[in-house]
Amino acid sequence: MSARDLLPDAARVVTDLVDRIDGPPLHRPSPCAGWRVGDVLNHLVAEHLWAPHLLRGESLEDVGDRYAGDVLGTSPRTAWRRAIAGSLTAWASPDPDATVATSAGPTPAEEYAQQMLVDLTVHAWDLARGAGVPLQPVPDAVEHCIAYERPRVTGGGVAGIFAAPVPVPDDAPRIDVLVGLLGRDPGWAPPR
Repeated sequence: MSARDLLPDAARVVTDLVDRIDGPPLHRPSPCAGWRVGDVLNHLVAEHLWAPHLLRGESLEDVGDRYAGDVLGTSPRTAWRRAIAGSLTAWASPDPDATVATSAGPTPAEEYAQQMLVDLTVHAWDLARGAGVPLQPVPDAVEHCIAYERPRVTGGGVAGIFAAPVPVPDDAPRIDVLVGLLGRDPGWAPPR
């Protein structure tokens, strides 16, 4: 399956988490240094608000700063559902040969789908860990993300995006392998 094919299932995992963590858990720390659980969700919502614009060929300047700051409003659950619905609709029909504008420059739509899948999968782990709720990741998405990221991080991380990989035993759960690869400690737990 392609990253684009896996996006709806990965999004359903996040939707399930959002339904379980709305409220006080949004204020807890997350594994993302300096971000609360709500900050992680705000990031995901903003990314998926951007996606339809970029997939239509709009530039970063066209979108501007309309999704800067708090995009969760008074109902994080509603904000997530609206953002992901628009994003998945846009992902259902883009030209596979399209190029989208990203902060890294013009990016093939398929590459952008890879990045979005990694974000959904890893940030689902961040949300679950920070909120202290169980996570049931999509196994195919986890494997896809590992295969995509492993060559990118072999040099010790991706500057400005991921820290250097954290060693994880070969027999660890595959989600632990992925988050370790991306510089997160699979044993992270919220401070008590």
